[in-house]
Amino acid sequence: MTRRRYAFVGLGHRAQMYVDALLGDWSDTGEIVALCDPNRTRMDYYNDRITAAGGKPVPCYAPEQFTEMLQGADTVVVTSVDATHARYVCAALEAGRDVVVEKPLTVDAAGCAAIAEAAARSTGKIIVTFNYRYSPRNSAVRRLIADGRIGEVTSVHFEWTLDTIHGADYFRRWHRDRANSGGLLVHKSTHHFDLVNWWLGARAELVFAQTALRFYGDANASARGLAPRPERGQGAPGLGSDPFILDISRDERLKRLYLDAEHEDGYLRDQDVFAPGITIDDTMSLLVRYDSRTVLTYSLTAYAPWEGYRVAFNGTEGRIELAVCERAWTPPHAAIDPSAAGKEHAAGAWERLTLHRHWEEPQDIPVEQGAGGHGGGDRLLLDDVFRGPSGDPLARQAGFEDGIRSVLIGAAGNESARTGLPVRLTDGGTRLLAP
Repeated sequence: MTRRRYAFVGLGHRAQMYVDALLGDWSDTGEIVALCDPNRTRMDYYNDRITAAGGKPVPCYAPEQFTEMLQGADTVVVTSVDATHARYVCAALEAGRDVVVEKPLTVDAAGCAAIAEAAARSTGKIIVTFNYRYSPRNSAVRRLIADGRIGEVTSVHFEWTLDTIHGADYFRRWHRDRANSGGLLVHKSTHHFDLVNWWLGARAELVFAQTALRFYGDANASARGLAPRPERGQGAPGLGSDPFILDISRDERLKRLYLDAEHEDGYLRDQDVFAPGITIDDTMSLLVRYDSRTVLTYSLTAYAPWEGYRVAFNGTEGRIELAVCERAWTPPHAAIDPSAAGKEHAAGAWERLTLHRHWEEPQDIPVEQGAGGHGGGDRLLLDDVFRGPSGDPLARQAGFEDGIRSVLIGAAGNESARTGLPVRLTDGGTRLLAP
């Protein structure tokens, strides 16, 4: 295997999984040769990780130097703010480089079109890192459907709940601005829509949605009689006691990446979830029709007391049910202290996959777990990214068209919620038609 040269753009916390992989178990596949971010403090944090692993510091570039940085790289890993993905992906493709991009691929239809056009002209390859595909339970569902265990799938019901650790965090960060993230229907739900697309092997044709901001934000806080809120966590009177105020100073990684970096760009990682300025929704419901005539009903709630999901598939020969609890409840101290939240993420976790066939007793399907995040799924993803897929019968590695199809369901949902009308997708789910 030829060792590849990797450049990174966007050096927030999301980059760490890929950086650590190349410094650890996947170091034989390539090396990190450059870092690019608007904030030098964050790049210094990752250079410290590189030197701690025995390497030498690599050159750091500002965003306006991105093209210059490409000269020394074979592959670019894009883990920047979602709204910047299309710009970096297109520039890398135009230079003939391969791209590994975090989900979502981009945030809107215009970004999808730009990436599709750049990909058509380029020799570069795009991998979109949908790690949920690699989770053993989700792979098991794919096998059951592909093996025809419930016949033709006619409908899917999918409910995802984010708790007041994970869900709340989107309303503290840059994600709270729809212009940056596309809202949770794009940033978060792209995972879920990709799963359904992959499970079914089908393409969305029609989307209808209703969304609202019902829990977070200053108007909701006022309506529930909450006292005036601070702008941010650091220095707030309720720091250490209010479970909605995160103390990023208690987590060394977050402190170095964000608190210590504020002087450069003014970015606040711990904005109050009930402060003004939130333009995304926390309560979302969609109805999606596929080209297979399968219908999906989907909901996402970002303020639940527990975290997990339930998905059910109805078919002509039976039903599959997957129920997953990733965290049963949130102790207040874990909401305040991000280091505690990480340790307690699996508190009360469980999962159950059940096959119901007509005229047969229900059958619990065992799911084999691996080591590492997402039941071993993260390691499988990293193998695909850095070593390449090896005849995977489940076709878990995702390309740019998969990324586009998942983004556009969310973008169509945003448009439908705005207009009150259904939105159509054409060209195999890769192009959005306005109502």
